[in-house]
Amino acid sequence: MATRTGLATLSASISPNRLRSPLSPSPSPSTHYRLFSCSIVPSLPFSLLRLSPRRAPPPSPIASMSSSSSSSSSSSRYDKEIAAAKKAASLAARLCQKVQKALVQSDVQSKSDKSPVTIADYGSQALVSLFLNLELSSESFSLVAEEDSGDLRKDGAQETLKRITDLINETLSADGSYTIQLSEEGVLAAIDSGKSEGGPSGRHWVLDPIDGTKGFLRGDQYAIALALLDEGKVVLGVLACPNLPLTSICNLDGQNSEGQIGCLFSAVIGCGTEMQSLDGSPPTKIQVSSIENPAEAAFFESFEAAHSMHDLSSSIAEKLGVHAPPVRIDSQAKYGALARGDGAIYLRFPHKGYREKIWDHAAGCIVVTEAGGVVTDAAGNSLDFSKGRYLDLDTGIVVTNKKLMPSLLNAVKEAIRERDHSASLL
Repeated sequence: MATRTGLATLSASISPNRLRSPLSPSPSPSTHYRLFSCSIVPSLPFSLLRLSPRRAPPPSPIASMSSSSSSSSSSSRYDKEIAAAKKAASLAARLCQKVQKALVQSDVQSKSDKSPVTIADYGSQALVSLFLNLELSSESFSLVAEEDSGDLRKDGAQETLKRITDLINETLSADGSYTIQLSEEGVLAAIDSGKSEGGPSGRHWVLDPIDGTKGFLRGDQYAIALALLDEGKVVLGVLACPNLPLTSICNLDGQNSEGQIGCLFSAVIGCGTEMQSLDGSPPTKIQVSSIENPAEAAFFESFEAAHSMHDLSSSIAEKLGVHAPPVRIDSQAKYGALARGDGAIYLRFPHKGYREKIWDHAAGCIVVTEAGGVVTDAAGNSLDFSKGRYLDLDTGIVVTNKKLMPSLLNAVKEAIRERDHSASLL
């Protein structure tokens, strides 16, 4: 269940009020501890920590999210985990924002499937892995994530790895929650801690370090998507959306809104969904749209035509009598926007042969369902995240409110039947 990958070396200076062995004496200003095991942080996948006592820094906006989340939402058995998840995703968002502002061509590599991957992708995954390990150090740790360090271990990748390491350490230093210097080997180990296969037993974190990489590269929408599975069920989810406005992204005429950007959505099973700014404003409860008439519904779909069959979505919209043009944006930011009522329908129909990964939907799914929405496949089945790294779906994913779902599913099934019939005549 829990994974332990890649023993590496981590030199760290950690404030003693955040991390101290119960057997250690109260430190003096000159005291240094060198630990050659993971006895203090048993789940951290690194073999060496150097602790240097120092006065704790003032709390950062990200650190303050822990107290605001516990005080603003109903208490649950996952209070500690949702606080850690919000902090980890927010910290990763800060790293990604820095990279996007200074994006250069050398930051883009290509994976074997030819989709772009960035320095921010790797940095985000390593940072979330490290932060969850530190915040939840007493628990076993399993992470199902998109990236691995294979390309970074190849000849010629040293400069890229160094830039990722520097970026992570700069982000941690600016935050101040922990004073840690991560080595390059530590970064590789943190990335590779995401190799878990998940499954129906135990707890597994699920991460997409940058969902919507192409949107990120264009300067558009992307999300850091983090969820927790407990015995195969999604029990909490966080979406950090650095470029998503705090107000509605569109009107029914499809025009984008202006204003402050940077949203953090969080949901815990049985406790509803909240939204706050990435700057750390108090969270507020959100709900999906209550629209009952399909003709009045705005709907979302993927920006990239390669990610979803736009012609099938258009056919469904026509059958429902939807008048507004589709709102096409990247990433699970669509789930967050729908959860707060920006639109009422999200349709995703991947091309034949594509298999959906659990990290592309786990966080978004609970953000919508806890806001009162419904997420199913094209046959009306709930999504099953307990089968490993992939979702087994019937055709695609359909998201809306409870009132619209029956008519939407009927339109989906009719459009698919017509498409299949037309294909059989060719």
